[in-house]
Amino acid sequence: MAAKTRVYLAGDFGAESGRVMAGLFDGRTLSLEEVHRFPNEPVRLPDGLHWDVLRLFHELKNGLRAAIRRYGAATVSVGVDTWGVDFGLLDRRGALLGNPWHYRDARTEGVMETAFRRVPREEIYRRTGIQFMPLNTLYQLYAMVRARDPHLEIASALLFMPDLFHYWLTGRRANEWTIATTSQCMDPNRRRWARALLQALQIPTRLFGEIIEPATALGPLRSDVAEDIGARHLNVVAAAGHDTACAVVGAPLSGQDEAYISSGTWSLMGVEWPHPVINDDSLACNFTNEGGAFGMTRLLKNIMGLWIVQECRRAWKAAGEDLDYATLTAMAAKATPFAALVDVGDPIFFHPGGMPERIARHCRATRQKPPADKATTVRAVLEGLALTYRRTLQDLERLTGTPIRRIHITGGGSQNDLLNQFTADATGRPVSAGPVEATAAGNILLQLIADGRLAGREEARALVRRSFPAKTFEPRDTASWDAAAARFNELHARRT
Repeated sequence: MAAKTRVYLAGDFGAESGRVMAGLFDGRTLSLEEVHRFPNEPVRLPDGLHWDVLRLFHELKNGLRAAIRRYGAATVSVGVDTWGVDFGLLDRRGALLGNPWHYRDARTEGVMETAFRRVPREEIYRRTGIQFMPLNTLYQLYAMVRARDPHLEIASALLFMPDLFHYWLTGRRANEWTIATTSQCMDPNRRRWARALLQALQIPTRLFGEIIEPATALGPLRSDVAEDIGARHLNVVAAAGHDTACAVVGAPLSGQDEAYISSGTWSLMGVEWPHPVINDDSLACNFTNEGGAFGMTRLLKNIMGLWIVQECRRAWKAAGEDLDYATLTAMAAKATPFAALVDVGDPIFFHPGGMPERIARHCRATRQKPPADKATTVRAVLEGLALTYRRTLQDLERLTGTPIRRIHITGGGSQNDLLNQFTADATGRPVSAGPVEATAAGNILLQLIADGRLAGREEARALVRRSFPAKTFEPRDTASWDAAAARFNELHARRT
C-alpha cells in the first residue's frame, strides 16, 4: 500500500451475508478489498422471523478490528449500509426493544388491505410515492398497532438498520434520508415525515427523528467501541444507509437516458431522476420514489430477483444435492428456452421454503407445464426476470418521457453472464455489467466526499469508470424474445 493511500471502510449488509470492505484511494483510483465476510441468517422464534442483530453488530466490530490490524492509521472512516424497511425500536434509555423483525415475516399478510380501509391506497401513494409491498415499514408498524404490541407504547425512537448500527458505533440517533424513504412513512416532495398519514394509522409520530443527508459525518466512535476494536482515530459517516442508494452512486451512469439494475436477492431497476414522479401512471405501474444521493430521486421498481434461485438452491441442498450458482447457471444455459414463462412478481414467491414446488404451482395456475428439471427451472426464472426487466424498461420510458439507451447491471447478480445476455436480448439494449461491489464502492465514494477528497457526483462517477472496467453484452436474438414477451404478457396480467 502506497504511503499516501487513504482507507475507508464499508459495513455492507445484504439479505444473505454481510461484509466489511476496505476502499483504498491513492488520489486517482479506488480499489476494494474484502476484510471480513459473514452469513446473515434470520432466526425463527415462536413469535416469528427476526434478524440476529446482536450477532451482526458483533461481526461488524470483528471486521473493523481486522481492518485496523491490516491498514492501521491509514483508515479514515466507516459507514454502514443495509437492506431497506426494517428497523429497531429504542426505549427512553436508548436500549433496544427486542430483535428487529425480518421483512419476510408473515405478520404483515393482509395488513395493506386493512390499512387502505383507513387511508385509501391512492392517498397513501400521493403522500409518499412509494411502491406498495407488504414488507414496507408502514405496514410493519400498522401490524404492531393492530396487534397492540406493547413495544409501541414504550418506544421512544425508531432507527432503521443502518441508523441502529451507527447509533451503536457513535451514540448519535438520526434517520438517514435514503433509508428513511424506503419506509413509505415520508413525504418525498417536502422531505419530511408524512405525519398526517402516520396519525391516521395510529402510528406514534414521536418515534421518527432527525433526518440527515447522505455523506453526513456523525463523529468519532464511542470510547467503548474504539477500545474494543483498537482504533480511537476512526470516524463514522452516514454515507447512504440504503444499499441500493449506495449501489446507484457506485454505478457508472453518465446520463438520465441510462437505467440501472442493482442485481442480487432483489432486482431494483430504475433511473436517477431530479424529482419524484408521483401520478396516476406511476401508481398504476407501482413505481417507487426513493431518496438518492446528490439530491436525486431513485425512480425504480422493486423486482423479486435472484431470491427465487437462492431458495431453489437451498431446497435442493436440503434434499441432498448441493449445487453452486455457477453450476446451476451453466446447466440453465443448456436447457430448453422458454419452457415456462415465470412471472417473478407473483406473491407466491415472497416467503421462504419449498420454492421449486411454488414454481410448479405458479405454472399450473397459469396453465403451463412446470419445468421438468433443475436446469429448466433455473432458466425459466432467469428468463422471467429478463422479461420483467423488459416490461419495467417500457414503463420507465413512458413515465419519464426519455428513451433508455443503455442498462447498467451492478451487484452480485452482474456476475451472471447468462442473465446479463438475457437482459440485453429481452430489452434490445446494450448491457454493461459491473462493478460487482457497486454498493461498497458507492458507500466509500460518499465517505470520500465527506472527507473532501471528491467534489460531488461527477467526480465520483468518473472515479468509478477509471477504477472498475465494465463488461458489455450486446443484444442478439431479439426476435425470439419479442415472441416470448407477447406470450408472457398474455399469460400474466400486469401486476401492481
